[in-house]
Amino acid sequence: MGLQHKLEELVDVPRLSRWLDDNLPQLGDGPLQVELIHGGYSNVVINLDRGAGSMVMRRPPKVPPPGSERTVLREARVLKALAGTDVPHPHCYASCEDETVVGAPFYVMEKVEGWSGQVINQKVVHPAPFDAMPWEYRIPYAVVDALTALANVDYLAVGLEGFGKPDNFLERQVDRWSGQLASYKEKYGYPGRKLPGYELVEQWLREHIPPAQKPGIIHSDLGTPNMLFAHEPPAKLNALIDWELSTIGDPMVDIGGFFSGLRDERMPDVAPTSLHDTSNWPTRQELARYYAAGTGRDVSHLDYYLVLARFKAGCIMEYKVAQAAIGKIDSKVGDWFADIVAECFSSAAEHIRRCC
Repeated sequence: MGLQHKLEELVDVPRLSRWLDDNLPQLGDGPLQVELIHGGYSNVVINLDRGAGSMVMRRPPKVPPPGSERTVLREARVLKALAGTDVPHPHCYASCEDETVVGAPFYVMEKVEGWSGQVINQKVVHPAPFDAMPWEYRIPYAVVDALTALANVDYLAVGLEGFGKPDNFLERQVDRWSGQLASYKEKYGYPGRKLPGYELVEQWLREHIPPAQKPGIIHSDLGTPNMLFAHEPPAKLNALIDWELSTIGDPMVDIGGFFSGLRDERMPDVAPTSLHDTSNWPTRQELARYYAAGTGRDVSHLDYYLVLARFKAGCIMEYKVAQAAIGKIDSKVGDWFADIVAECFSSAAEHIRRCC
């Protein structure tokens, strides 16, 4: 009863059926069957079936976070733009800005089959046989194949002019994320805390901005939970999903974020902190060479992007510590994030001292 009630709040079946009649006749003309696939904080995913196969609707939750209505339409735009490219993604069939249909903007996309990483006990777990050698070794190569294809897309040619602000993209990064960190004081009444390594990392990033490269599409939220892989080995990525943070800028930012949790050949004594078990994955250097071979991009400044990824993550996740400090979330959750944030800045500072 509770699930049905939630679905009724998210989908007005008669109204949506009429909209589908006009905009997606290929879904069929039978009675509309809806099923909740995922109901999260930032988005809701609902299976749609009218007898001619399933599609997936993505919309904000009933009580949406700020900006989610705009975000869902940005997702639809980038997915439509990727049609016809080599980037693995779910095809977007149609989008709707009219909030009177289901109570919020939404889009309908292809239902892609595949497995995703699942977060269990604060670690990402993959299904057999991709949880062990030799098959797990191929997973990051499949991801880099997708990022290579994404970096090679001409964002202007596919209609994404104005989707982001690529000019001086890297020059704005430190101010953006340090400003977000500082905002928690006003937003939560959080005085902040000493974060060892922060000052070194912030200064180093400001002083070592790499030369600008050709801008492209950035996914911004990489990890196997946001991917769909083919069920049969070897690992092959069927689709990158969850494009809500995508923008236009330096695609190497995606590489820095994904490589942050990988082993580094220069520091064999360091086991990187990651939600994924990357002990049997290729090293950062192996995958950087692979990415460079596929894109022609300069990866000589990889250290900058690795450090930036840790800096950005630390600045963002400190909001959980701030929320715990004012009693908005459980203190144990706050303590867990406090350790993660501290590690972000300390490990980035150690990386600078040892590799830069």
